[in-house]
Amino acid sequence: MDYMTFLQVLDSTVRLATPLLLACLAGLYSERAGIFDIGLEGKMLAAAFFSAAFAYTSGSVWIGLLAGIVASLILSGLHGLASITFRGNQLISGVAINFLAAGMTVLVAQSWFEQGGRTPSLSGNARFDSIELPFADALQGVPIFGPLYYELISGHSILVYAAFAMVPLTWWVLYRTRFGLRLRAVGENPAAVDTAGVSVVGLRYAAVMICGVLCGIAGAYLATALQAGFVKDMTAGRGFIALAALIFAKWRPWYALSATLLFGLLQAVALRYQSIELGGFVIPVQFMDALPYILTVVILAGFVGKAIPPRAGGEPYVKER
Repeated sequence: MDYMTFLQVLDSTVRLATPLLLACLAGLYSERAGIFDIGLEGKMLAAAFFSAAFAYTSGSVWIGLLAGIVASLILSGLHGLASITFRGNQLISGVAINFLAAGMTVLVAQSWFEQGGRTPSLSGNARFDSIELPFADALQGVPIFGPLYYELISGHSILVYAAFAMVPLTWWVLYRTRFGLRLRAVGENPAAVDTAGVSVVGLRYAAVMICGVLCGIAGAYLATALQAGFVKDMTAGRGFIALAALIFAKWRPWYALSATLLFGLLQAVALRYQSIELGGFVIPVQFMDALPYILTVVILAGFVGKAIPPRAGGEPYVKER
């Protein structure tokens, strides 16, 4: 593999890791507050559809992004209502959201556009354009650093840069602000937070809403930046891979970045090298397509080690009288 091919694989890694990173950080906020959310997949899927639909209809990708975030927030509100207000089972609520999004997106897409459950192709202002950073062309000929800057660092959409900026921002919010301290505390010992006069319900709803915003951006990125429109089940398990990355990262922002880049690399390699010959034996294309999911299971089964979730995670809080 030459240097340019290596950079192209890394460039694909960044693009493919972006929705995983956003969804992983979304789950991080929610689960740090004690609300398990396996409905990341459904919220991303709903956001992908509504962002593509509204971007196509309005001709503005920003309206599409807003629509995707709103759709994800509505589903987050339903999850919060079921798991926080009514103290229902958080896992069942997440599964219901995934089923609801999977069926609703195809049904509404067929009703609106009559194209077999997909949206028309997006173009022009209905898609996020790549941003060329300053001096990218001028530095292209500089050995080593020039191609690195031009191919890998420059040329991504604004949502990619926003996703990576969310990592230090999330670290700062969780570990350097009063809100973050309370958020982490409510996932460990909600009774102590309640005793201090802080609303456990309010904090958990705030975490669920932040989760909804990030899932909305992730879904919008899939439909309006990574691809040019919505197709059925286009999230393709990314929400579940993000949950695996969250466990692999042990609920820490910087580890989440590393974990999602690893899973993004696996997807990039699988997409680029569809047919690999080893000793006269050609590895089937189907195996390469399944490779990211296989390695996700392998990594979780053998390399995570001891990953301890927030102590109050998954448990509805009942205020003592």
